[in-house]
Amino acid sequence: MTQAPTRTLFGQCLCGAIRYAVEDAFEYALNCHCSQCRRATGAAFKSFAGIKRDKLTVHGSGEALLRYGDGADHDIRCGRCGSLLYSVVHDGTYVHVTLGTLQDAPSLRPTAHIFVGSKAPWFEITDALPQYAEFN
Repeated sequence: MTQAPTRTLFGQCLCGAIRYAVEDAFEYALNCHCSQCRRATGAAFKSFAGIKRDKLTVHGSGEALLRYGDGADHDIRCGRCGSLLYSVVHDGTYVHVTLGTLQDAPSLRPTAHIFVGSKAPWFEITDALPQYAEFN
């Protein structure tokens, strides 16, 4: 039996200088409430989906990419508008694509809230997704 081809999703930064394509084959999707994600996004939490790094293709000027962080794990932003596009994690093998930068709706939606033990005190989680104080 032949497997159907994976759908491709497209995303971009606010100014459009950086565009990307990613397979709609995310392995997990979460809402992270840790202080790092709150600072990186300026929001109460970061909604992201994880996928192997080779499933993401970035289009745009290399000079427009801004890398924040040392080592294999780091964030990638647009150097012009500052949009957080994705984080490179798990020793550089996976990316956490910020769902807010997708132009297309992914098949997988966030399934839980993580690091709620350090969530913003002014934010109340009102959905029925599971909540975890940390994340393993």
